Amino acid sequence: MIPTPAADDGARPTLGALARSAGGLAMVAMDQRESLRTMFAEAGVGRVPDARLVEFKLAVAALLGSRASGFLIDRHYGFDQVRATGLLPPTTGLVLAADALTQEPGGPVEETDLDDVVLAPELDLTGVVAVKLLVVWRRDRRRAQRAEMADQFVRAARRLGVLSVLEPVVRATPEELAAGTWDADAAIGEAAEELSGLGQSLYKVQVPRAGQGPPAELRAACARLDARITGPWVVLSQGVDPGDYLGAVTAACQAGASGFLAGRALWRDVVGADDVPARLREVAVPRLDRLVEVVDTYARPWGQS
Repeated sequence: MIPTPAADDGARPTLGALARSAGGLAMVAMDQRESLRTMFAEAGVGRVPDARLVEFKLAVAALLGSRASGFLIDRHYGFDQVRATGLLPPTTGLVLAADALTQEPGGPVEETDLDDVVLAPELDLTGVVAVKLLVVWRRDRRRAQRAEMADQFVRAARRLGVLSVLEPVVRATPEELAAGTWDADAAIGEAAEELSGLGQSLYKVQVPRAGQGPPAELRAACARLDARITGPWVVLSQGVDPGDYLGAVTAACQAGASGFLAGRALWRDVVGADDVPARLREVAVPRLDRLVEVVDTYARPWGQS
């Protein structure tokens, strides 16, 4: 892990607002939009209305967000309700997604841009301690443009007086797939070297090897990634099987990560359940509690990064 450059701005929140008492980060992501609607369809429920998405997000906030050190949500589905209803305790820092997504129904996020509504000076960010930007990173003609967007995001968060969480997700170009040259782990490391030095408060990164393989090899892969990241980092759960995620977080924390910011690995198989709160208590709460134990045991405190 490369030390974080000294900040050049005035007083603003520190990552302590998103951390547990020992300094690790154990956070829940619930900012999926059309992707969540697709998950409902895949669960056999069909295309659900917006109200069903909000209902699910509020249940996750109440049962998982209340046990986490941070909770991430988007402005479209549930943010106002989460902030207004007091579902989150003061110990859970609220993170607001600041990414505008380009995504066809049923498909993955193809591109992102800055959400000018979230980053506008006039938006009331009371209760929000951080904003998050997803960047779809590819080796294509828009690479420099995406890096500039990430830099603008970090600077905007600074101006607004909140923390910045930068989340690059690597994708292959058609040419790389056709040539058989795509190496996801190499791209994750390359993106980290390119983007993590922008001064963000926290870097959110994909798990090497998709969280699979012998623990020693996974730890070694995470250590190589740690050496390429500037500042504190956490791992996301997209692309990792829920059964592999506990081991992935363990390896990452042992190699220098400060924790996790996880969504699907916690609650994906609850989507579409008849009784969402009961299913969350049965399946997702124990998963989260085990991950929190890993963070408390192994994570590098954010202040030591």
